[in-house]
Amino acid sequence: MDSSNDDALDIIITNVVATFRTRCHLNLRTIALEGTNVIYKPEVGKVLMKLRKPKITASIWSSGKIICTGATSEDEAKLGARRLARVLQKLGFKVRFSAFKVVNVLAVCSMPFAIRLIDFTKKNRPIASYEPELHPAVTYRIKHLKATIQVFSTGSITVTDNSNKDPKAKCRI
Repeated sequence: MDSSNDDALDIIITNVVATFRTRCHLNLRTIALEGTNVIYKPEVGKVLMKLRKPKITASIWSSGKIICTGATSEDEAKLGARRLARVLQKLGFKVRFSAFKVVNVLAVCSMPFAIRLIDFTKKNRPIASYEPELHPAVTYRIKHLKATIQVFSTGSITVTDNSNKDPKAKCRI
């Protein structure tokens, strides 16, 4: 096979989920009343805050734990988390940015061909499982990378990296 005809797959990171702590108690009612782009959910005990740049959504709990979703890179996730901490400081809280951690990375790619899921599952039985009644994709788990791959019959592939990495680690996907 001629290597010049090989097409590279475009793997696109679509979501990076990160957590951090403020090291102070947060009054959710104050954030809801004085903050912008905020949705208060008292029945769940959290506030959702959206930032426009970088485009992230943060779930804020009164304990000071914050989960940021929607970033497309680890650097963007950290920048969004730091901006969120600054917004909370401007609302009057004594926020100290700490314990930043990327907890999940989601990437997608599309194969240029269809995949026969039943054959794929039979050939990769111990680490691949296919339950068509529950989910339309094969779940392929790579334990040493702590990654989960969803393989669809259309050739679409979703990769989720569930490792709890330290903040200085770079994305392995």
